[in-house]
Amino acid sequence: MKIGILNSGGDCPGLNAVIHGVVGAADQLGWEVIGFRDGFEGLLPPGNFTVLRPKDTIGILKMGGTILGSTNKGHFAAKVGKGDIAEVPNEIVARAKQTMDDLGVGALVIVGGDGSLTTGLQLYREGWPIIGVPKTIDNDLSATAFTFGFDSAVSTVVDALDRLHTTGESHKRVMVLEVMGRHAGWIALWGGIAGGANVVLIPEMPFSLEKVRDFINQRDAQGYHSTLVVVAEGARMPDGDLVTLDSNEGGEFRLGGIGDRVAAKLQELTGKETRACTLGHLQRGGAPTALDRILGMRFGVMAVKLAEAGSFGRMVSYQSYHVDSVPIEDAVNQLRLVEPQSELVLAAKAVGICLGD
Repeated sequence: MKIGILNSGGDCPGLNAVIHGVVGAADQLGWEVIGFRDGFEGLLPPGNFTVLRPKDTIGILKMGGTILGSTNKGHFAAKVGKGDIAEVPNEIVARAKQTMDDLGVGALVIVGGDGSLTTGLQLYREGWPIIGVPKTIDNDLSATAFTFGFDSAVSTVVDALDRLHTTGESHKRVMVLEVMGRHAGWIALWGGIAGGANVVLIPEMPFSLEKVRDFINQRDAQGYHSTLVVVAEGARMPDGDLVTLDSNEGGEFRLGGIGDRVAAKLQELTGKETRACTLGHLQRGGAPTALDRILGMRFGVMAVKLAEAGSFGRMVSYQSYHVDSVPIEDAVNQLRLVEPQSELVLAAKAVGICLGD
């Protein structure tokens, strides 16, 4: 049997670990693995692919990014905005399927986030042998408790906060750090707690900058003259404005800029010197943590097991420390968001973190 694999959407630490897991597990079965380059685009005739053997994956566990390349643009973009879905044209699907048939690929592993798996679901419904592997640093897919890449992104946030602590304290400044996460606040909340932030602002909890001002003033009165603020890129300003960059043509709009907005407003409200820092793609790059290496490898192995069993139309899932699978249709278009009254939020408040509510 030949099994195909592609990475689609944004890159993140741990993608190469999935490839390592797929290639290793497939080799044990005597299968051949074909890696399609640059996401779904690699399926278009004449096909852009490479045969992957165990020797080709030596040393990639520790590497960030993906040896196959990825894209969130092109002919297969399924997400055009929050909740908006565009099906891939039939002519494009037919051309890609011809490549699959010509190569004799009996299963296709799609490693991607909500948009990529939405495309995968369409292809499965049209008869393709699809297996999904969830990939997002945002950790916002409802059908899995954890996604690889998230732990690495949080570690990057923590490292940045450790550095901002020292410069903020030296100048008695308010330091605002903008982090990724789109419409979910997991990176901001986990990173903020682990990095010792004083204020965490997330999309799921409307916030008041006046309440943040009062919190900062209270800290000043107590002798704490520096405050560290973490804000998720998808958090809305108190007036309801979602801060975006230019539209990402062929995909979802790009979020970004709220850190500068929050910093400017806090400086105006408090009179304290305030600086903003945006981590951006630093959260996507670099070597994956040990957790993400292991989780990615386990996801890849499970994808091969699903192919062996002929269990197509399913997505690998992690629940209660166990890797299993769920139907792809149960996984897409259902974001897992932070619950405002969850144990984690209440724990953050219990140690004095302000969430602006």
